Amino acid sequence: MNIKECNTQQQCGGCIYLEKEYDEQLKNKTKMVQELISRYVDKSIKVKDTIGMEKTYNYRNKGKFAFGLNKNNKPVMGFFEAGTHKIIPFEGCIIQNDIINEVAKFTFELIKKYKIMIYNEDTQKGFLRHMVIKYGIKTNEIMIIFVTTNAKMNKREEIIKELLTKFPNIKTIVQNINEKQTNAILGNKNYNLYGNGYIVDYINGYKFKISPLSFYQVNPVQTEKLYNTAIQLANLTGKEIVYDLYSGIGTISICASSKTKKVFGIEVVTDAVKDAKKNAEINNIKNVEFVSGKVEIVLPRLCKIWNKPDVVIVDPPRNGLDTKTLETLKQIKSKKIVYISCNPETLALNLQELGKYYEIKEIQPVDMFPFTRHVEVCTLLKLKNCQYI
Repeated sequence: MNIKECNTQQQCGGCIYLEKEYDEQLKNKTKMVQELISRYVDKSIKVKDTIGMEKTYNYRNKGKFAFGLNKNNKPVMGFFEAGTHKIIPFEGCIIQNDIINEVAKFTFELIKKYKIMIYNEDTQKGFLRHMVIKYGIKTNEIMIIFVTTNAKMNKREEIIKELLTKFPNIKTIVQNINEKQTNAILGNKNYNLYGNGYIVDYINGYKFKISPLSFYQVNPVQTEKLYNTAIQLANLTGKEIVYDLYSGIGTISICASSKTKKVFGIEVVTDAVKDAKKNAEINNIKNVEFVSGKVEIVLPRLCKIWNKPDVVIVDPPRNGLDTKTLETLKQIKSKKIVYISCNPETLALNLQELGKYYEIKEIQPVDMFPFTRHVEVCTLLKLKNCQYI
């Protein structure tokens, strides 16, 4: 599929830059970040040019698909139309890995073949709500997650058999239960229908276990550039105590571990913390410790128990840093903060506050999402009146 063959872009609203040359996309993203920094922080701060990627298609290692019924009461699988819950039938996606597209299409044929009952949002009745497919780009391992309203799945063995026959590299198939009326795709309960419930992949040579509920960057090629940029900005010497806030399955903590004295990771998702601890174990990393809980609660406690950090790495959700975490960062006054952001606007607002205590030394966007409006940003902040380099 080439760029002109996407028939759903206008409806799904994902790839707004579909018809722009890639160099122009990168310039637009740099300009967007610059405008936000100039508006909320300081017009004199210069944002660096966005780091791009060579192959801009089929980069996503995760696909999310919704199920529903069309006007003829027939099953449909696809993406939600922008701003609605109307499902656009899936024909393919130029930014998802090809194997994800293939698995999704084949699985939908099985769903129809075995007459699996589809969930109806209007009546709130039915069984199958969503499907998530995760793919390890360096291991070729596939995870399929069926999101259902209850645990009983008809024709389960038949579906599993056909999937494994067609795609032998499927490592695990999971059933996730989501009974709530919510926009969240995944619920909290998982049952392994096949395999151990996880796949693995590699970043910078480190092996990572990926579970259904754990966060893992969707562009693994650019993830290495993003993390390497963050670690380079931190300029670690091997003597530092580093706090990694919102540490997920431990990817940043582990990638930075060889250049630090000690890393503490804080993460609220319990399954992610379990994965992080396992990831440290399988990579034989001894100087990393992971703590479960909300950052705004755990961070102040950790600072009292252990030495205050020399460097703090933060990679918060789209809402950015909450007020309590911002206040704690101001109080502990670590020598450096490396802020990784998936939302330049909340980054700019947070920098407005942190800028009272920290000098903003470098802002480096990294394009994790070609053709979309999104961009990740790495920012280095240095404590004012601090001689630490």
